Amino acid sequence: MNEFVYLDYNATTPVDERVVQAMLPYFQKFYANPGSAHLFGLAVKESLEQATAIMADYISAKSDEIIYTSGATEAVNLAIKGVTTSEDKSHIITVKTEHKAVLDACLHAERHENITYLNVRKDGLIDADELRNTINDETFLVCIMLVNNETGVIQPVQEIAKIAHQKGCLVFCDATQAVGKIPVNVKSLGIDLMAFSAHKFYGPKGIGGLYISSDIKHKMHAQIHGGGQQFNLRSGTLNVPGIIGMAKASEIALAEKNLNKQILELRNQLENELLDIADTKINGNIQHRIFNTSNICFAGVNAEQMILSLGEICVSSGSACNATTSRPSHVLKAMGMDDLDALSSIRFSLGKFTTPEEIELAVKKIKQTVTRLREN
Repeated sequence: MNEFVYLDYNATTPVDERVVQAMLPYFQKFYANPGSAHLFGLAVKESLEQATAIMADYISAKSDEIIYTSGATEAVNLAIKGVTTSEDKSHIITVKTEHKAVLDACLHAERHENITYLNVRKDGLIDADELRNTINDETFLVCIMLVNNETGVIQPVQEIAKIAHQKGCLVFCDATQAVGKIPVNVKSLGIDLMAFSAHKFYGPKGIGGLYISSDIKHKMHAQIHGGGQQFNLRSGTLNVPGIIGMAKASEIALAEKNLNKQILELRNQLENELLDIADTKINGNIQHRIFNTSNICFAGVNAEQMILSLGEICVSSGSACNATTSRPSHVLKAMGMDDLDALSSIRFSLGKFTTPEEIELAVKKIKQTVTRLREN
């Protein structure tokens, strides 16, 4: 067993050894710049094109619809700012439970645009009728995440996209917690822009991407300028090892999709045992959520104290981007929770390396810790 019991896979995942092996040659043996015109550079470019074809096929896109970025945050910013600077209309709709990358990009856009932040129900799902009634003649973009990073709640993106398109709006989807875990087909979902990141599905950190439908690519404005790479939409020398690694991670995810059932069983075991503790409840819709995530409120227990007390049991009180703050989760607050319950909530996110023994150890330690903290 590892030194740590890691139950924070939504924050990041360990890089699969097969991904590492696929990347290694591109650090030293095939190190040429794919933008170079010589044979060495062209050979590396060919490897990149093959990797891009794999990644594009994984999300049912075309190769020229993938723009590589440093991760999902950059992809989010390119999507929102790239569309915003090209539109004559002035209204964007997003949701209060979005990741901070989306919310902060929208906050930046408030300098020139009107932003509506939709409410969610207590279970974390949006009201489709509220969306339909909020769209007006000035609305040009709807931003909606597929899987919430804190609760695992899955939004009805296909339905949302249909509503938005009927009103002439584009749809941007943050699928960072979905790609590599559940099937994501950009065509059947009906989305125009989609962000994703390799380190959420056993790939390396520092590489992600933005799907841009070929139908709207002409509307996009670059946020990083320079050498004109990637259709002039994101200049800079490409992260070759990272791209190779992300493509390999997507291949593995497709081949090992049967592991999702195993992870679900462990998640359910964890939940069933922890819900035996008095005054506990699951936050978010139980049916419409991803298989690896459980957000549980331990009433009367400060989550920050609990995380410190658990020591080698690695869990989270929310997004890794906000882990250093002691404020209640904006996601849970948007779901109608009061500050005390929000500050008493823990996110558990499991992965393919989670073992039954780790779950047993975590449950035992958590029960002991909750009892002790409630007595103090």
